[in-house]
Parts: sequence; C-alpha cells; structure tokens
Amino acid sequence: MEIRFVTPEARGAGALAVVVGVDGGMGATARAIDEASGGLLRRALELAGLPLDRGQIVDVVVPAAAGWDRVLLWAVPTPEVLPVKDAVELGAGLATAALARKLERLTLLVEAAGDAVTLGLVEGTALRSYRFDQFKPAKTNGAKKLAALNVATPHAVALAAAWPAREAVVAGTHLARDLVNRPANSLDTDAFVAAAKELTSLGVEVTVLDRAAMAELGMGALLGVAQGSRMPPYTVLMHWRGAGDDRAPLALVGKGVVFDSGGLSLKPPKSMETMKCDMAGAATVVGALHALARRQAKANVVGAIGLVENMPSSTAQRPGDVVTSLAGKTIEVLNTDAEGRLVLADVLAHVKATQKPQAMIDFATLTGAIIVALGYEHAGLFANDDDLAAKLLDAGEATGETLWRMPLGKGYTKQLESPIADLKNIGKPGQAGASIGAAFLEAFVGDGPWAHVDLAATSFTESEHPVGGRGGTGWGVRLVDRLVQDAFEG
Repeated sequence: MEIRFVTPEARGAGALAVVVGVDGGMGATARAIDEASGGLLRRALELAGLPLDRGQIVDVVVPAAAGWDRVLLWAVPTPEVLPVKDAVELGAGLATAALARKLERLTLLVEAAGDAVTLGLVEGTALRSYRFDQFKPAKTNGAKKLAALNVATPHAVALAAAWPAREAVVAGTHLARDLVNRPANSLDTDAFVAAAKELTSLGVEVTVLDRAAMAELGMGALLGVAQGSRMPPYTVLMHWRGAGDDRAPLALVGKGVVFDSGGLSLKPPKSMETMKCDMAGAATVVGALHALARRQAKANVVGAIGLVENMPSSTAQRPGDVVTSLAGKTIEVLNTDAEGRLVLADVLAHVKATQKPQAMIDFATLTGAIIVALGYEHAGLFANDDDLAAKLLDAGEATGETLWRMPLGKGYTKQLESPIADLKNIGKPGQAGASIGAAFLEAFVGDGPWAHVDLAATSFTESEHPVGGRGGTGWGVRLVDRLVQDAFEG
C-alpha cells in the first residue's frame, strides 16, 4: 500500500476518513468540510447518537460542493494521548471498514492526535491491509483493495520522516505472514533459505550450514529429525551489525520445521492441516531481521534458524533412537513428534558457542500444551533471567503481542531423565507439556540470559484478529522490534 503524508485541505476528491472524538469533536479542517456540506457531518453525528463507540464509523455521502464523494467520521477516543497499541488496533479497524466498502484510495484526516498516535493509526491500517493472494491471482487481481492512503496532518513533514521506520516493521510483519502462509510445497527448506538470503539486499550477512557442515559440527539432534525427508536440512545464520564490533549481539533463534507430519509418531490427518505453519518461529526471526535492517537499527542482532522437514519414511528417525547433540548430550527420542526441541537444541548450542550473545531468545511453535494453558490470547514466555523476561513482557504490552510468563524448575527437568541417555525428549503425558518442552531447551543454552517464546497459539489464526485476517499473523516481529528499540539500541 502506498502511504503519503500531506497537508490538510478542506477540498479533495474520493473518500475521506476524519478522526473525530467520541463526543463528536472535530478539528478546523473537518469543521470547514462540515460547513461546505451544509452541516451534514454534524447532523450525521447527532443522529448516530453521541457519545460514539470507540472505533465507530459514521458513513456520510456529501454534496459535490463539499469536494468529497463520501466522508467516514471515525471515532477515536482521546487521540492526543491514546496508547499507541490501541491506535494500531483502531487503524486496523479503519482498514477493515475501507475493505468492506471496496475503497481503493482513502484520505485520512488527523488533526488533533499526537505524532506517535498518528503513526500508530497508519501502522494499523497498513497491517490490516495485508492480503495473501499468491495462489488465487485470477480471483483477486480484479478485487478492490486499499492501495493508497493519504494521511492529511498538520505534521506531515515530521511524520513523513518518521514513517519509514514503522513501515519497515510492517514490511517485516508482512514477510513473516507470507512465509507462514505459503504451503509446504511452495516453501520447502531450499525455498526458505532463498527467502533468508534476500536479506542480504538490506545489509544482512547470511551464512548457510548444509547437511555436511552440520554433521561435521556434530548436530545430531537436528539431523535426526531431517533424516526421514528428501528435503535437505539447513541452519541459517543472519547477522545485522548496526552497532560497534565490540558489542555482543542479541541472538534470535527460530524453529523452522517447514512441514511437521509428526514423523513415525504420525499426527492425525486433521492435525496436519496447519502444519505448514510449524516454521512460524523461523518466520518471526527472518521478519524481525528484515525490520531491523530496513530501519537501520543501532544494534547487533544475529538470527539463527534450523530448517527441516519432519516426515515418515524407511529412513526416518524411530521412537527409541538415541542421538548425540552438538552440546555432547545424548537424547532418547521417545516421540518423533516432539521434534522442534531437537532442532532448537543444536541451533541454540551452536549460537551460544559461536556468537557469544549478550542474550538469547528462541521463538517456536513448540507445544500444543501452551494452547491448553493460555488459549489464544498470549504466547508463552519461559526465561532463566527476570530482567530479560520483564523487558519482553513490557515490549509485548506496548505492541499488543502479549506474553504470559510460565514456570521452569527442577521438577520439570526431572521428568526428562532417561535410563539410557542424558535426557529424553518428552515428559509424562498430560503434565505441563509446555514447561517440559522449555525445560528441555534450557539444558542446551548454558549460562547467560535466555528466553523461550512458545507461539503455537498466536502465529496462525482461523479467524480475524486485531490487526489482520485469517492465516499467518506475523506475530513477534513487532515485539522484537520494540524490545530492540527499548533495551538493545543506543
């Protein structure tokens, strides 16, 4: 979507959305338009009944003399001090209204809001305007969609300068959504590597470890997951160096299982329908690196993703197999459908040993148990460091990509004891599965701040969500950007 910031004018063409208070209050330009329409705007507000509901839109067809075809009076409560998170969600609501009215172009008049709120409104509109139409172009190419937004504001110059940084985050979110939405026959491990390599155009250094390189390093846990598939496994490292060379990086690690059949511990067919999404953690990492590099974040960040396909075959890993991880720990694999933790174990250990990060955060659709625990409202947060956890929780509250802290502890670790290996990859059925998965990962991160984000509930949705439609949500990109901005830049 093309977005421009312009100076407010009382006359224009096409559709105009006007930010008004819930009490019907209008700015000077809006009052001029109301006067030109013979008081039609004020009359429409009164007939709608004041106070208006938050986000309510009153649609008014105005006379040609007013200079616009239609005016959407959009109720935004206290736009001067509205939290940015709320502004983003309201902006998404405006995009929904525009799409419902099949508007291709829209002018948004914002007179009283602070700059951060205005940017939030625009960001939400851009996020909600996303559409994944790669596989139905004949149907959608002729469909109406919001293609251009002119933002009329007294602060047009300042906002035009500030917008590219927010646009970068929107683009990173859309990239993550695209990756999650692509089916496994479109986004296999080779295609995912190609998508990661596109970050080089933004100044990101990309290094790819293939099967031979990982075997030489001893990444037996990851390679065990991959051995049942014809698709080659990879570990991809992506470096954004926006700060001095003497500053240790923040490490972002993502689970990239491009399709998860469960392996020989085969999932039921219904459970496989959305398993193209089991790479959402890796998508979050790639989308976040895109956003940070595009906005030239003043931070050092390394992203690492483990890419595999988990399939049953005559060469597949068997329940009961024992593999040796890069860290040297042996793992009894009792359930091949608990594969994401095996992939992450090796990638986390590799990143810890080679990158020496100041903090490490992994993102993974790790467990269905987190959905049982939290529903679809939050991602699960596990951390060995209270300060890092607090920073992540704050970033989640600021962006609306909220987290809920979950427990770790010796009781969960004890469930992973194996009689024949250093540990096994599952605990007792029905007992704190999300915490068991996190406890397994904790065994491979060593010392230093680490957090695990289980985004199984938030990465894909079958229904509308606050800033998007069905499908991949791009969850976590905005969270990471805010975390880096608040805690790792400067």
